[in-house]
Amino acid sequence: MRIRDGASCNVSALTMSTHTGTHIDAPLHFDESGVDVAAIPASHFVGPARVVEMQVKQRITAADLQRLAIRDVRRLLFKTRKSAMEGHEFAPEFVYLTEDGAEYLSGLGLLLVGTDAPSIDAFDSKTLTSHRILGRHQIAILEGARLDQVPPGDYELICLPLKFAGLDGSPVRAILRR
Repeated sequence: MRIRDGASCNVSALTMSTHTGTHIDAPLHFDESGVDVAAIPASHFVGPARVVEMQVKQRITAADLQRLAIRDVRRLLFKTRKSAMEGHEFAPEFVYLTEDGAEYLSGLGLLLVGTDAPSIDAFDSKTLTSHRILGRHQIAILEGARLDQVPPGDYELICLPLKFAGLDGSPVRAILRR
């Protein structure tokens, strides 16, 4: 509806994927019996977070993560070479989390793992193994974070998804505060 066309107010319509831009993947995205985005506790999406810069070519492995000495962290965000490419066309060669990397993170008591890449799994993955591993441990997944202007360090993260019952994800407006 448009006021200029005689309507009493302006009303817009929006059509997009639940995985548009910066978004949350619910377990339903990779597991038919997984919970929807509305069932993930809001506490996963608000609180202390650490941004780490991953200087790897394509894969984040357990060995890469062990070198970081991650302690006392509940939410972990990966800034990769994708951030250096902001504004460029989507490339399937983005940095992803390996299976052993996901297993390692699962033992750290994290609530959320995020990345600036479009997925935590490889572009051509048909099994979404890292998604599944994190999902088994109730670790929320944030993808497509805009970290190009964010220095590594500790922040407060706020990235609440819309409470879409029955859906496999939700766009978020992610905010990091010092």
